[in-house]
Amino acid sequence: MAIVLKKSHRWRVVLVHVLMIAFLTLTVAPFLMILSISLRPGNFAGGHLIPQHISFEHWKLALGISYIDDDGHLVKPAFPVLQWVFNSIKVALVSATVSLLLSITSAYAFARMRFRGRNGLLNSLLLLQMFPSVLALVAIYALFDRIGEVVPALGLNSHWSLALAYTGGVAQHIWLIKGYFDSVPRELEEAAAVDGATPFQAFVKVLLPMATPILIVVFVLAFLGAMIEYPIASVMLQDQQKLTLAIGSRLFLFDQNYLWGDFAATAILAGLPLTLMFVVTQRWLVSGLTSGGVKG
Repeated sequence: MAIVLKKSHRWRVVLVHVLMIAFLTLTVAPFLMILSISLRPGNFAGGHLIPQHISFEHWKLALGISYIDDDGHLVKPAFPVLQWVFNSIKVALVSATVSLLLSITSAYAFARMRFRGRNGLLNSLLLLQMFPSVLALVAIYALFDRIGEVVPALGLNSHWSLALAYTGGVAQHIWLIKGYFDSVPRELEEAAAVDGATPFQAFVKVLLPMATPILIVVFVLAFLGAMIEYPIASVMLQDQQKLTLAIGSRLFLFDQNYLWGDFAATAILAGLPLTLMFVVTQRWLVSGLTSGGVKG
């Protein structure tokens, strides 16, 4: 039996579809413009949205492939884009993993243990997040400059030191995971203890599997933050081969010589790892984001 909708309801459905199409258009339009610029010959930002002549010269340079231009000259890549992408992924993976481990253990202590100064520490962590990291650039530079004199691997111009600096922003992750742990009934861990499990076994085999969504969210947020971070990396990395993509991308924009086509191809290439991560983890992201703010 066909469902007959009222005329007013039909117009609401049409309006919702129109708004959805408009929203998707506004979302996809910037990507299409960047893609169009990356497929145009030359480094010009202006032009038709659909290129009249498609050229892959910018993509070849972004992928580290030399090519011969129309004048017969050999054009070599000016910048190691793939190396920058690899550096960014390496730093992001290390910092996200360390941040997740620190956040899990700290959140468990705040959620399940009672000790002196607990509330004060929690409020201090929240207060510290009010100040952006750019305010501490001088302190971060001086700190790792001194550390590098003792441990060169953790000094300036090192990926390990950059990843370590990124782990300083774990306070928001601790609050997210703690909120999730607070929503998990303690009776589940007590039941595991009755069955003979130690507190560590109950934590690993009972609590962590239930907290998988929020752990995925924290890892994705930490990974994304490290991939796009600019101020700290700009003062800690100097060698061109060690730059992350966020820092290296600025080299495409010289005075009076903006390499828009190369920049556009690099921007799309940089978005592929992030897109892949969101596609893989999307099933956990929604439930993790909504449950992380629930307490009790």
